[in-house]
Amino acid sequence: MPLQRLQLKPGVDRENTRYAAEGSWYETDKVRFRRGMPQKIGGWVRISASTFLGICRSMLNWTTLEKQNLVSVGTHLKYYIERGGSYSDVTPIRATATLTNPFTTTLDSTTVLVTDVAHGALNGDFVTFSGASAVGGLNLNNEYQIAFLTEDTYNITAETTASSAATGGGTVTAAYQVNTGNEIEIPFVGWSAGTWGSGTWGNSGDTNAPMRLWSQANFGEDLFFGYRGGPVFYWDATNGTDTRAVFVSSLGGASNVPTIVNKTFVSDIFRFAICFGSNASGSATLDPMLIRWSDQEDVANWTPAATNQAGSLRLSRGSEIITALQARQEILVWTDTALYGMQYLGAPEVWGAQLLGDNITIAGPNAAAYSGNTAYWMGTDKFYMYDGTVKTLPCSVRSYVFNDFNFSQYAQVVAGTNERFDEIWWFYCSEGVTRNDRYVVYNYLQDIWYYGNLSRSAWIDSDLRENPLAATYSNNLVNHEVGYDSQEGASASAITATLVSSQFDLDEGSRFMFVDKMLPDITFEGSTADSPAAVMTLLPMENSGSGYYSPTSEGGVDNATVTRSATVPIEQFTGQVFVRVRGRQLTFKLESTALGVAWKLGIPRLEMRPDGRRG
Repeated sequence: MPLQRLQLKPGVDRENTRYAAEGSWYETDKVRFRRGMPQKIGGWVRISASTFLGICRSMLNWTTLEKQNLVSVGTHLKYYIERGGSYSDVTPIRATATLTNPFTTTLDSTTVLVTDVAHGALNGDFVTFSGASAVGGLNLNNEYQIAFLTEDTYNITAETTASSAATGGGTVTAAYQVNTGNEIEIPFVGWSAGTWGSGTWGNSGDTNAPMRLWSQANFGEDLFFGYRGGPVFYWDATNGTDTRAVFVSSLGGASNVPTIVNKTFVSDIFRFAICFGSNASGSATLDPMLIRWSDQEDVANWTPAATNQAGSLRLSRGSEIITALQARQEILVWTDTALYGMQYLGAPEVWGAQLLGDNITIAGPNAAAYSGNTAYWMGTDKFYMYDGTVKTLPCSVRSYVFNDFNFSQYAQVVAGTNERFDEIWWFYCSEGVTRNDRYVVYNYLQDIWYYGNLSRSAWIDSDLRENPLAATYSNNLVNHEVGYDSQEGASASAITATLVSSQFDLDEGSRFMFVDKMLPDITFEGSTADSPAAVMTLLPMENSGSGYYSPTSEGGVDNATVTRSATVPIEQFTGQVFVRVRGRQLTFKLESTALGVAWKLGIPRLEMRPDGRRG
């Protein structure tokens, strides 16, 4: 009989059963498709051995006038500027206090009690002491993380144990950084909702306990940024990474600066600082549908006047603004039910908004990405795109994604582009998981989908650096598409890449076929291993509902496993391998598990002969 080609359509189809999806791939992990053919994705390597505190949720890459290539890193604990692999803490100072003999030590203990009436700190906040004299044998002029006790006291942990029980420290300056936030969304309510010292712990009220999400944008070479539900800050690049950011309200000429916002933004050409979701001028209450902007070219002046262009507008569709992205000729603004286009009109209106789409959803503030004049985003139960018209994005893995999804963690969804491969990536939490552990990819050039398992909390794709940059849960940043291994720590580990087909008929499935030969078509070009290898497995069935044969099954023929390997230099494999497989249907699986292995699959072929109609 002629050889049967295993040529399947690119992409994954999980909207049908394994048999109904015949002709497609059914499972992928760490695999992408190029020119219609599957291949292992690139690896990743940490940018340095340095780490930061907290889980990074947002990043921005830019260069200063002095050609410094910087990345801002916002975590749930701090805010950093990365340069050359080092992380500089630029977290703004919330308040300073002058204290007298605030420290109480305990003999042979590292725990120190600090007294500061109405300190305003939350559990996990950071404070830096200076000017303190030794107490209990301890020098406490350093930065510490606070363990909240009461509104007037808290504990810190010293590096060494105290040599005596004592109270003192003299005249001490305490600099409190802005309050830390939650690592994840905390959806529950009532007693103990929120962290100790915040929210409703101990007062049996309700809380939405939002996860700390930063947003940031460049104002020239400087940084205008803030966190969801907090004030706005400014970091001046001229002063270097040794200088902390400050409140915008502390800048010279500051006027009516928003005190509570959900998202910060700077318009691309016209240089307005914009807040999406803000308190109105003269109010301290957040209006989640209000947009406010500063005077043009002035991040500090937010007071509307006949002599400037500061102003505001309120959107009407939805209950809150979720996020915004800069598009080619407009700013795209998502509420929880609609998409608006925001355009600069000039004085006196300054900015206007046009409804682009209604009755839509968006998963979270970081769930949208923009590429090739098209916006793509994950909704709460499907995917969308906007290319001048809002459309539902057909998705062949929609059921797989949303049937196994932690819907309480929408805010963790991260979207990003990988322009080199024409891809949009989304990272999300599967059901019961509270850290992003899955990804799904849309390849807009081939109009296909694939998915896998990978933990990333933030992602940016920048032309200013050679590779996409992602944040890991190991508290560092990694460059993606580097090699073919995983190196988040000091040493590299292998990436397991898996590809599984749907079920397909042998000889139209009318009779049993005996497969005795396979011609693998695979190349290991790009591998760094001396003998790169991948394992191909043929999984036969009597019918689509029978399950796979095993060595003890009635057919008496084992699944066939074929290992193809090569030695340097890598060459295309078209050799033949003898196997023993009997069935009416077959599933093909390819997997690699070793260090330094790269592969691209072509079109394997099977040689078979009839083997009767009965099992």
